[in-house]
Amino acid sequence: MGDPDATLRFPHRHILGIAGLARDEIAFLLDLADSYVDQNRRADKKNAVLRGRTLINLFFEDSTRTRTSFELAGKRLGADVINMSVATSAVKKGETLIDTAMTLNAMHLDVLVVRHAASGAVHLLADKVDCAVVNAGDGSHEHPTQALLDALTIRRRKGGLEGLLVAICGDILHSRVARSNMLLLQTMGARVRVVAPATLLPAAIGRYGVEVHHDMRTGLADADIVMMLRLQLERMNGSFLPSIREYFRFFGLDYAKLGVAKPDALIMHPGPINRGVEIDSELADDINRSVIREQVEMGVAVRMACLDALMRNAPSNAGG
Repeated sequence: MGDPDATLRFPHRHILGIAGLARDEIAFLLDLADSYVDQNRRADKKNAVLRGRTLINLFFEDSTRTRTSFELAGKRLGADVINMSVATSAVKKGETLIDTAMTLNAMHLDVLVVRHAASGAVHLLADKVDCAVVNAGDGSHEHPTQALLDALTIRRRKGGLEGLLVAICGDILHSRVARSNMLLLQTMGARVRVVAPATLLPAAIGRYGVEVHHDMRTGLADADIVMMLRLQLERMNGSFLPSIREYFRFFGLDYAKLGVAKPDALIMHPGPINRGVEIDSELADDINRSVIREQVEMGVAVRMACLDALMRNAPSNAGG
């Protein structure tokens, strides 16, 4: 894919969040990912862009979908890929992360993909390691590659992002996916609404510049995209909602609520889906409306693009 201008169009050493990425840099990653969609649909899915490079997936939180996606992305680009699963109970903040960074530096790896339960932990590691770092989700902070794959899915279906109305619905408070999407979609010219009960909205939601709704009927009105979020019960300490049944009644997506959106509105969900909680099961599987499976496919292509872009800026022997 050798593009001599790539380092000028994507000059970053790490991908830690959507915050800090310019519109043309996001577009560059999406264009590059588009080319990898075609590669992934061929019988021979591999190239040698990252041959000789070493990628480590360091996941302090479980995530089969994201980890497998990064693993496939690295292998399809010819990299050596190692998965390091770390039990959350064994992780201690501060010194342990720095000790981990020192160990990784001694291995002379090229790319580190990190998921961590603590917001900011990935930034701390990026400051201490000698290689490129990709944030695969840190606490409730950001999940940049999810926002990129969502954007690619929308762009391929709708032809662009400019001027679209996107409604992001559900557990905004605990969602790094929501934060990254709010930043990316608005940077690319889309209009964003969030729809959630007051208990599941961050106190500082106003600073994101999005429209806020507490009712699905007004929140989904004329929407081009309806992006549902997973209800993150594992991050909830306290009474954020009266019951799962009540939550689905008011904020779960079904055909009746979708009726106020545009007739060709697309349904998205980052997965895994809690069927009958965030979205009606039949609707989730509706091939005319749901692009949830496409999101998974776009995830591999986007992660290939991110790895490719970062390695174009990397020295030939990171950490050496």
